[in-house]
Amino acid sequence: MTDQITAIDALMTTRAIRRFTDEPVTDEEIETCLRAAQQAPSGGNVQPQQYVVVTDPALKRKVGDLYRTTFDRYEKSLPEPSAFRDEAGAESWRKTRDASRHLAEHVHEAPAIVFFLQPIIPWTPADEDGQMDIGRLDASVYPAVQNFCVAARSLGIGTALTTVIRIAAAEALGVLGVPTNDDGSPRYEIAACIPMGRPAGRFGVAPRKPAAAVTHWNSFSNKRR
Repeated sequence: MTDQITAIDALMTTRAIRRFTDEPVTDEEIETCLRAAQQAPSGGNVQPQQYVVVTDPALKRKVGDLYRTTFDRYEKSLPEPSAFRDEAGAESWRKTRDASRHLAEHVHEAPAIVFFLQPIIPWTPADEDGQMDIGRLDASVYPAVQNFCVAARSLGIGTALTTVIRIAAAEALGVLGVPTNDDGSPRYEIAACIPMGRPAGRFGVAPRKPAAAVTHWNSFSNKRR
């Protein structure tokens, strides 16, 4: 039975879930989340994203091997707990690091892994005065990622937005059968790799800075306390 929650509650409790039970996620549930993703705002309504849904166990294992290898490399670059100002910060970091390591070891066991791809295309318009910065193309992809994750939360399904597999992007895209350009250059890049499954734990409000601490009213540094 899915939770009956409001949109605000779903947004407030959509946090990274990195440990899953062995309960399955249905194709219908995945498709519901993808329909929600497609309704996200998109600059110029270009809707650039493509989705690759991985549910085949053998393919998940290949993705998992790449994910673990890339995380092994990435983990070596992470700061030590001693780099944090206090023990509370260090402990919070240890929990996140340990959960991320758990995901790296078990991502192939998630019921589904969903890749969000975006095309590698020219995106900066220009006129006689030069190029015009209208923002990045991925600004039209990540809203779909968030919609997907929030929709999953509303169905009682946990997700984690990950990108570490980009370290081995060429190999990952090859495993997924993503086509390249005629010259062999990549046609797409990985915007997100999202494992999804029933949480082995609880949803909840993640620790974040208070909104008031990073909000400026009418001019920078004009904050309301």
